[in-house]
Amino acid sequence: MNHIASSLKADYERDGFVFPLDILSAAEAADLRADLEAGEAALAGDRKRLGMLRGYPARLLPSFDRLTRHPAMVAAAAAILGPDVLVWGSGLFIKEANSPHYVSWHQDLTYWGLDRADEVTLWVALSPATVASGCMRFVPGSHRERILPHADSFGADNLLSRGQELAVAVDEAQAVDVTLAPGQASLHHGHLFHASGPNTTGDRRIGAAIRYITPAMRARSGPATEVALATGEDRFGHFAIVPPPRSRMDAADFAAVAADIERRETILYEGAAEAGNRQS
Repeated sequence: MNHIASSLKADYERDGFVFPLDILSAAEAADLRADLEAGEAALAGDRKRLGMLRGYPARLLPSFDRLTRHPAMVAAAAAILGPDVLVWGSGLFIKEANSPHYVSWHQDLTYWGLDRADEVTLWVALSPATVASGCMRFVPGSHRERILPHADSFGADNLLSRGQELAVAVDEAQAVDVTLAPGQASLHHGHLFHASGPNTTGDRRIGAAIRYITPAMRARSGPATEVALATGEDRFGHFAIVPPPRSRMDAADFAAVAADIERRETILYEGAAEAGNRQS
């Protein structure tokens, strides 16, 4: 492991997160945003497929699939997880300009149905992530906590699938604001306490969350979900490996994503009193 990777892993093990990581140039981030927004415009009259695009961009847009395989992204994930890395999922967290949408304090791995914590999320800013636009906030060291109780709110303005929120007190005075310029990323542990506030600016706040896991991970129960191989090899076969998108917003890829959503929601909403319609 080189010095940069070793330092990144040490910071991650201490705090549960690392930022900022320089992944894309500002121009590359702008190109990704433009590709996304062109896709959104094309699907403006199709709410179901628009939701799929925002929840599974790497399965439908070749540009976002390439982001998950970007050498800097893969190197950061491998520094934490080792040489064999899967893309468990990708999703967009979008707060429209001057909107009340927020993300409550939570731990990512609460409802994912995975058996261990060998996961890391790289969150890439495609527009400025500032305090005013509702950047993420992390509580250093909270990744050392096991999964703690959460309550489901299904709040209308909460971007989380179940409106899940930690049912314990969070010392917000300890929280760090994760400010990022377009093209920069943060990296965080699946047990880390994190949240974000509303966007009070005149621009959308757009972030792409890429979830990486080791092939040794498996689902605790339920159907096998689909993943992509980012680097190395899968010697376990716990998940179904899928190839990159056939083409941009291909009909067959939409069908495959729809089937995978059904499998994932079986796990995600297990035990929930109601099923919300939220972004991934």
